[in-house]
Amino acid sequence: MTVPFNKRYPIKPCFALVIFILLLGCQKPEPQPIPEQAQKQSQQDEPVDLSLLCKNIEHDILNINSERTTFALEQINQNLKLCLPLSTFDEQKHFLSLSNQMYKNFLSVDRTPLQQSAFEAYAFDLSQHPTVQQNHFEQLSLRDQYLLKHKGQAYIELFDAGKGMLNYRRSPEYLAKIFAPYMPQAEQVFIENLATQNMMPVFAEKTLMIEPHEIVTRALFWEEYLNQYPKSSYRKDAEYLLHMYSVFLFKGMSNSPVSDNYPDQDAVQSNSLDEIEKLAQIKSSALATQAGKFMYFLQLSEEQRLKQIPVQLSAQEQHSQSKNLLSQKQLAQYLGLKNTNLSKIRDCFSDAVCL
Repeated sequence: MTVPFNKRYPIKPCFALVIFILLLGCQKPEPQPIPEQAQKQSQQDEPVDLSLLCKNIEHDILNINSERTTFALEQINQNLKLCLPLSTFDEQKHFLSLSNQMYKNFLSVDRTPLQQSAFEAYAFDLSQHPTVQQNHFEQLSLRDQYLLKHKGQAYIELFDAGKGMLNYRRSPEYLAKIFAPYMPQAEQVFIENLATQNMMPVFAEKTLMIEPHEIVTRALFWEEYLNQYPKSSYRKDAEYLLHMYSVFLFKGMSNSPVSDNYPDQDAVQSNSLDEIEKLAQIKSSALATQAGKFMYFLQLSEEQRLKQIPVQLSAQEQHSQSKNLLSQKQLAQYLGLKNTNLSKIRDCFSDAVCL
């Protein structure tokens, strides 16, 4: 007589319950919304009172200081994207000015002398050995530790200006992406192009960091910009940029001069001379006219220069008896390079606007 299975191997009630639970576990459950995501979605679905938001945004910007978080910056930037399309051009410029001060306040760090030394050591090690774990991090101020951990967020950068000179800055891309799309074309073109040009340092410690070909490209761009947008609100800044790139092209900087005293073509940096010669062939360009005069200047003897380009030297300059100084002043006067010094009150080489 065959004994039934359940008689030979009786199933205990608790074991049956386990099997039942396992079978239920094999069934695919219905997807359930995550509470946090559902909450965010409900917030997004709520209508935004733009008039109130834009009315309060100036107050929010002015409340940003060196104790706030990157989340606070990102929230304001999102609100700016909503308000800028609804704002007049004057209001946009006002918000832009406020945003400059906002980031300046946010990135300010109050350090003790010991913390300053630690930051400089950290920055030097980072520039020299970027993949090595830093021993100076714990000695940094708490604000430095926070900013370093959050760089890359809210357009915050640790900017390498060359030769171990690192500091915080707002990325030039900030204005190009947050403000420029909603501004008039002239201002949009200015901001977007200056942002691209200033992503990397133009100079450091009176040494040019870009090649003559790039200098010519930028100078021609600003010349064309002035021709195309003569009524731009950034006209004076564009004129300054054109002038400074002209100075960089024909004179260089003190630690990277185009020539010492310009006696002839052989005394000019070859890559600079090549670009200037090509530039002189362009028609209908004031910059090209300067290039042609530069080439003519190299052909003049000292006597011819003294006769054709009389310059006024101060008593101190005359006492120095420097032929380099005389030839440089003659060249500057001949080419119309009136201001050959970087302005101390206007910085056009670190952001998407002149600060």
